[in-house]
Amino acid sequence: MGLTGLQIFKLLPKTNCGECGVPTCMAFAMALAQSKTTLDQCPYVSDEAKAQLESAAAPPIKKITIGTGDFERIMGDETELFRHDKRFNNETVLAIEVADTDDVAAKADNFNDLVFERVGLEFYTDALAVTNASGDADKFKAAVETAVEKTNRCLVLISEDPDAMAKALDVAADRKPLIYAATSDNYEKMVELANEKGCPLAVKGNDLMDTAELADKVVAAGGKDLVIDPGSRQTSQVVADLTQIRRAALKRIRTFGFPAMAFTTAEDPMEETSQAVTYMSNYAGMIVMKADEKEMLLPLQAWRQNLYTDPQKPIAVDPGIGEVGDVTADSPVYVTTNFSLTYYIVEGEIEASKVPGYLVAVDTDGVSVLTGFAGGKFTGETIAQAMKDLGIEEKVNHKNIIIPGGVAVIKGKLEDESGWNVTVGPREASGIPKFARENLS
Repeated sequence: MGLTGLQIFKLLPKTNCGECGVPTCMAFAMALAQSKTTLDQCPYVSDEAKAQLESAAAPPIKKITIGTGDFERIMGDETELFRHDKRFNNETVLAIEVADTDDVAAKADNFNDLVFERVGLEFYTDALAVTNASGDADKFKAAVETAVEKTNRCLVLISEDPDAMAKALDVAADRKPLIYAATSDNYEKMVELANEKGCPLAVKGNDLMDTAELADKVVAAGGKDLVIDPGSRQTSQVVADLTQIRRAALKRIRTFGFPAMAFTTAEDPMEETSQAVTYMSNYAGMIVMKADEKEMLLPLQAWRQNLYTDPQKPIAVDPGIGEVGDVTADSPVYVTTNFSLTYYIVEGEIEASKVPGYLVAVDTDGVSVLTGFAGGKFTGETIAQAMKDLGIEEKVNHKNIIIPGGVAVIKGKLEDESGWNVTVGPREASGIPKFARENLS
């Protein structure tokens, strides 16, 4: 919020009317400071106070949107330096670079194929960054036009030539690409293009201080939706600059109140991926890289998912009954929690066993088997209730259920509560194929 509860209270009408849903203006001010309510809940706040409070409530890093439709991506709108304090909001945008001297159509086809599935979720690489490597405005325009035709995902247009950028925007502006980049030599024309086409604009200096001065000039010239590239390319310096930008932004130094971006430079794809992981972990809102091999990008996508998961809210699947393979009324029934990683590991091992089965996911608020057991969320009582609520009895003609070996102690209670026969399965999911061969085939 930027203001304490007491500072907010001084700007409120102090009527204690209760129409906001809490009994006093002080209580409302405290709730507002903690982002537990919104200013529009107060019907009597003055316009002057509203303007001050809304300004204070604005995130320290501006929200920047690129792309359109289903592939629209957001950068910025962040409030934290440390992920464990709350959470990071908008995932780092991953852009794959392609030069206008390359076979853009083939590169775009490969780019479209960079889609992954992990723990039941689909991930894709976000943006295609077309570079004016040829220095030819017409060739750049043709390459951008091919990219527009070939992919619906976000675009980054890379050229410091305003004339080349203008031609490229003629065919791509409606896709809301990121324009890269405004420099000390071209920023006035680039700002004019960005404002005319309604596209965000990257600002690039020679170093962090030079970039800061340039960003102020761009804002003074009318630039609004900006992304900052500090200009550094050495890994250690990039990390230092990204960190300085985030720290300054959270202190509400408006020069740095925009998302930052970085370019990888390593020649080896594995080293380049390591660079990208480092930049992602240190506040890069966008990373532009050349590596486009699936085996390089999948680990990066997995790390991004983990980094941007709410640390106070585990990834969970919906509670329910999964069917693994061609199940019948005679198929075995397994039970686990609705923690995504646990659920999909167990599902994969059941599939590997070649014995089709049902998998009951009990709602444990997304925590693992042992954590759920320790917290009283994965017990004989809760499992029995879940079995009843989900209707597993209607799907099978037997009353046998398999529980994880790590919670064997709940066997008796589950049998008492459910009336089913309980078999203790392996402690680890990896033991399911052997267990199925020995007990279910």
